[in-house]
Amino acid sequence: MRILLVGASGTIGQLVTHRLLARNHEIITAGRFSGDIHVDLTSKESIENLFKKAGAVDAIISTAGAAEFAPVHSLTPEINQTAVLSKLLGQINLALVGQHYLYENGSITLITGIMKDDPIPGGASAAMANGGVAAFVKSAAIDLKNGQRINCVSPNILEESMEDYGESFIGFTPVSGKEVANAFLKSVEGKQTGQEYKVY
Repeated sequence: MRILLVGASGTIGQLVTHRLLARNHEIITAGRFSGDIHVDLTSKESIENLFKKAGAVDAIISTAGAAEFAPVHSLTPEINQTAVLSKLLGQINLALVGQHYLYENGSITLITGIMKDDPIPGGASAAMANGGVAAFVKSAAIDLKNGQRINCVSPNILEESMEDYGESFIGFTPVSGKEVANAFLKSVEGKQTGQEYKVY
């Protein structure tokens, strides 16, 4: 398959890339500052340019999306806007534009996260975006045409990320990057749609 992966330089993105390459898929990488093509998820024009450069694909994957972390008592609309424009609308716009560049029976896989189900301090903005993406995926699945599918993956904190983020996830049992990468592979190569694959 010819697969476009947005967020390929991140920890999850790298793990997913390696898993898909092991299955002999062709990967087109994209990111804000790295990859085969640069894209800013907060810009609809940048997303449109991404697909004009990438062309038609069998699958679209996002492991991207930014969010600010702050306790609600200090969370402002401006701080919250980062998650709204990037992780929420950025990924949704990636799907809305991308569907027109997706082959018949192609798939779209977005990313959410455990915080919408198991909150952490300062994570309300990210949780909001995660929940919105999951709801969009569930509803969008019944509208896509030509056999196209859409799912999302909701990962727990990764074993590979505990050194950097473990203090924010005290008491959580981390999961392996391999498990998370396999969830993306399941979405790409499987037949299900409208699913949120929770790796908790």
